[in-house]
Amino acid sequence: MEMPKPGEAHRKLSELIGEWQGAETLHPSPWDAGGAATGRTVNRWIVDGFAIHQEYEQVRDGKVTFRGHGVIWYDARRDEYVMHWWDSMGGTVNEYRGSLEGGRLTLSAPMPQGGHSRTSWDLSPDAHDFLMEISPDGSVWQPAMTGRYTKGGTKGTKKRSTKGTKKSAAKGTKTRGTKGTKKSAAKGTKQRSTKGTKKAKARARRR
Repeated sequence: MEMPKPGEAHRKLSELIGEWQGAETLHPSPWDAGGAATGRTVNRWIVDGFAIHQEYEQVRDGKVTFRGHGVIWYDARRDEYVMHWWDSMGGTVNEYRGSLEGGRLTLSAPMPQGGHSRTSWDLSPDAHDFLMEISPDGSVWQPAMTGRYTKGGTKGTKKRSTKGTKKSAAKGTKTRGTKGTKKSAAKGTKQRSTKGTKKAKARARRR
């Protein structure tokens, strides 16, 4: 039996794949006072290209303050794109549904606390513009968060961090090595000096 293969609808999601990082602006909302943040996302294919596994984290003032996990896939029966989403705000899974038209993926869902949420990505190979909106009734929308992400951002951060750690470790090893050499030299000098003094005293007594 020949296994099914992903189709054109799945391949349209390929521009999401990769590691992304960028600046975010949070607008005042019922759950956040607003402000600047940095978003990091890793998207990868799962189940042989039929879905995307997404891991997201948001950093504010140097600390991770929010995390999310999503699975994005295409529902052929309803001709819709779907995202199942869990995050560190708790609660149950949210199911977003929508379409991908003209390079823009738009998905919406009812919020557990009431109202509606809508997310959209302008997709391109090297950069994504992101918009999250909220609405009390599903007709009048206001922005909750905007973001601009570039590809490879999280990888660069990891490399810089690793490089810095290696330099610090090498510096520490060098310092310890130098310090140990100085101690050994001082100890050797002291031992030779003491030994020489004892020999001189012995000669003097024989005389």
